[in-house]
Amino acid sequence: TAPGAEPVVFPKGLGRKIPAGAELVWQMHYTTHGKEETDRSEVAFIFCKEPPKSDVINFGIANMTFKIPAGAPHHQVISSIPVFKDAMILSLYPHMHVRGKDFKYEAVLADGKRELLLSIPHYDFNWQNTYRLKEPLFMPKGAQIECTAHFDNSPANPANPDPMKAIRWGDQTWDEMMIGYIDFHYVEAKK
Repeated sequence: TAPGAEPVVFPKGLGRKIPAGAELVWQMHYTTHGKEETDRSEVAFIFCKEPPKSDVINFGIANMTFKIPAGAPHHQVISSIPVFKDAMILSLYPHMHVRGKDFKYEAVLADGKRELLLSIPHYDFNWQNTYRLKEPLFMPKGAQIECTAHFDNSPANPANPDPMKAIRWGDQTWDEMMIGYIDFHYVEAKK
């Protein structure tokens, strides 16, 4: 999640398993600016009162091998994952940096039919959201979840720190990322 994000609260009967003895890593991306600062970030957990019926999995559908050419106004990057077991999708969270232009998630069903899950036509790095579905969405085994993003690495992008430079994956905001996070849980196969 990003600063200011809403808390993650799952529907009744769902939870995220944290195995005994697990090490939790909280990754923070800081950029130095020449003076000492104090971090006041916090994290909190609410534990299930009874064992959940299903374990919610968070997965990043990422492409880490892209190269956005210098000056490119509409560079496309795609990532995808197969659906190995019947699942219920709970939420979607696209993530790019300041060259991010648009982002969409599609389900590609086994018969080739495409279903739009989420479209962000005007991505804004300063307005990153988790999109929680009103009702969980069934995704059958054999489908694929495909993410398509476009980047504006041109001088026309006012947030672009250097349109003359080709850009690759990196943690800093002047680098780029392309991740379509998804929260889901597996379900028993429909009979």
